[in-house]
Amino acid sequence: MSVRFEEIPTGCGRRFGRATLSSPGTLNALSLDMIDRLVPQLTQWGNDPRIALVVLDAEGDRAFCAGGDLQQLYASMRSTPTDEVPSQAASFFEREYRLDYQIHTYPKPILCWGNGIVMGGGIGLLAGASHRVVTPSTRLAMPEISIGLYPDVGGSWFLRRAPGKIGLFLALTGASFNGTDARFVGLADFVLPHEQHGAVLAAIAAGHWLDEGEQNAARLSHLLREHALCEGEAQSKLRQHYDLIDQTIGHDSLADIAGRLQRLAGHEDPWLAKGAETFMRGSPTSAALSFALWQRVLHLSLADVLRLEYHVSVACARFGDFAEGIRALIIDKDRNPRWKPATLAEVTPIYMQSFIPSPHPLADLA
Repeated sequence: MSVRFEEIPTGCGRRFGRATLSSPGTLNALSLDMIDRLVPQLTQWGNDPRIALVVLDAEGDRAFCAGGDLQQLYASMRSTPTDEVPSQAASFFEREYRLDYQIHTYPKPILCWGNGIVMGGGIGLLAGASHRVVTPSTRLAMPEISIGLYPDVGGSWFLRRAPGKIGLFLALTGASFNGTDARFVGLADFVLPHEQHGAVLAAIAAGHWLDEGEQNAARLSHLLREHALCEGEAQSKLRQHYDLIDQTIGHDSLADIAGRLQRLAGHEDPWLAKGAETFMRGSPTSAALSFALWQRVLHLSLADVLRLEYHVSVACARFGDFAEGIRALIIDKDRNPRWKPATLAEVTPIYMQSFIPSPHPLADLA
């Protein structure tokens, strides 16, 4: 079973729901089966007065969720004629974004335990939870520029809300970051040792919970703070290089940013240099989409951003670099994608307009 569900009694007669992603062999990559199991169960728990809160975690120590099931999406794109919308990919994006929105707007506290690898769609699950836990071994990234996509799952929304220009830097470079970084950019609330996972679940089970969401949220925060690391957190690269990142991204055109990122490839810090090199090897279309969405979403609601991202993602699946990026990285593993267009200069405004079609199946999100 791709997701395990439990209802665990607490010390006050109420229960908490626990949803555990259970595909460690795929690093708990988010599949349609997972999504279709999570959505109704979260709905049921949200409406059940006996359930005080929900815990979302994963089996294994390597990853909470390494992103979406790319092989499933690749098969859908390859089996669909180029002039048609890949129906399975479109369905995946619609249902995935509904799940992300459900977590963001959930009526009860959700504790998401983001240990190990948390990438792409995994960050989509983590970002919306009311209580987001990372650990010293957490490694996060939005690496979509390397597969011909862009930071979706609400990434256009939450990266835009990171300090300064860090969000656009992460989108363009696919740079990995740790749990301390995640707290700095607003994607995590607590850093706990992974060894405390069982103790936290036991403390929740021993707790006395009410039928009032805000009070339960505060109690859960107090509980997590008691187990949080008080010292010894890893250094935040994003905080350390904040000024340089802001200067590199700047406030001008994507072509200007590209020139500054290319110069960053020679930086003495390997982390910065690797991010710049990833940008240079990445899909020009992905870079252009990330930049265009960054400019567009500042004053949009989360629902509006998810609607927009659905349009863009379906277009990427239909005629963008997405399938080629998955082929090069996951299927053939030659790491030699043939991007079309091959350079930023060839990504024209007319081509960019083709990534925002209509009508929209998420129009009912309020």
